[in-house]
Amino acid sequence: MEEFLHITGALYDETRVKLLKFLWHFGPSCVCELQDSFGMIQSRLSRHLKILKDAGFLESKRVGRWTYYALKQELDGYRLCALERINQLPIQIPQPSKECRR
Repeated sequence: MEEFLHITGALYDETRVKLLKFLWHFGPSCVCELQDSFGMIQSRLSRHLKILKDAGFLESKRVGRWTYYALKQELDGYRLCALERINQLPIQIPQPSKECRR
């Protein structure tokens, strides 16, 4: 029950849903790219990313001074189903920032 509440709690935020859809469409992204694309300050963005990572949706990789976030490669059925549903939602996501794109 706790895991279910943890996962659904992570999804109960419009910004986090948009972040998941963004990463689904554009793949791994550095924090600076997400920050520029979403127009968010780094501390707020980091909080959202931590919640999604703790809920088992994201993985991170440090490359030099940059941290890249991506959807986890191996997701259980519940998380994968949630991501597929999010991908079907008619919500607008920002385009990737050109300044940080690899």
